Amino acid sequence: MNSRDILIWLNSLNINSNTIEKLEEYFGSFYSLWEASTDVINNINFISEYFKSVLVKYKDIHYYEDYINRVQKSRAKIITIFDDDYPKHLKSIYNPPKVIYIKGSLESKDEVSIAIVGARKATAYGKWAAEKFAKELASLGITIVSGLAYGIDTKAHEGALIAEGRTIAVLGNGIDLIYPKTNKALFEKIQNNGAIITEYPLGVQPLPYNFPMRNRIISGLSLGVLVVEASKKSGSLITAQMALEQGREVFAIPGNINSVYSKGTNLLIKDGAKLVMDINDIIEEITLLKNRIKTKRIKEVSHLNLGKDEIKIVECIKEYPKHCDEISFQTGLGIKEVNSILTILELKGIVRQLPGKTFQLTDF
Repeated sequence: MNSRDILIWLNSLNINSNTIEKLEEYFGSFYSLWEASTDVINNINFISEYFKSVLVKYKDIHYYEDYINRVQKSRAKIITIFDDDYPKHLKSIYNPPKVIYIKGSLESKDEVSIAIVGARKATAYGKWAAEKFAKELASLGITIVSGLAYGIDTKAHEGALIAEGRTIAVLGNGIDLIYPKTNKALFEKIQNNGAIITEYPLGVQPLPYNFPMRNRIISGLSLGVLVVEASKKSGSLITAQMALEQGREVFAIPGNINSVYSKGTNLLIKDGAKLVMDINDIIEEITLLKNRIKTKRIKEVSHLNLGKDEIKIVECIKEYPKHCDEISFQTGLGIKEVNSILTILELKGIVRQLPGKTFQLTDF
């Protein structure tokens, strides 16, 4: 048993990440814990008698091998904090999960992601907004992260899939269980277009106290969190608070001041969350998103059927906006010709004019 194996073994006993860290500090290494006698384990003063008995009872190589076989039979993959493919953003948060279980795949492009969360008992307006924002963001290559719950979460995942984008669902239970059961088809679709993730071992039920811990992973995987609808006591506000603590951006969609489902989002805006009316309000706040969209836009433009001089101008302004005189100088084209081509490119929707005869590529 190496340190990685022992870490997975501890997680399989449903020992949380904080306690695992304390155990490592107490023993000096995971190997020392594995080799510890029953008396030594029973003298640990910061875990319950129940967990002491569990450590003693299941400190067995056959138990561990059987558990790994069960994980493999469930078609899940285990990633630990020791592994190179552990998600970079998640690793940087306070108390990251030491072990995560995955169905589907995580890709490097998932680092550019936005979480969309909100009420389970969502209104028609909330469901519409969640699907609309998820669809539009996913169409730009941004991964959508949510929690697979009823209401807003479901619509966020569905919106990403409609746009043929990627989405990640973070569970508050073991990866061998589907909750809610009505989302079975969605559970399967997400695996083919993203990932299902949980830190909970096999068999753990979706108990209420699991979800606040789950929420830190939703925000931890993301560059920002968009709250669509939430009551004053919604778990989505916990996700927003965790996002702030993790240094993430928090966005909220305003709602009817008389609606109980908008009190939480309106309060977030009052307390400083950015009010969002379209996806540009999100994109302009996050540099990585802006860079992703710029790169995507440049690739799109490069595939258009443009003339030689049009390509010169597009190449000239692809990095940042430029004045028409600067464009003329750098391309070697006369100012009249530049202005004529810029007008044509504006009509094609490829460039837009800013104040002061400055031009840039359109975002999308």
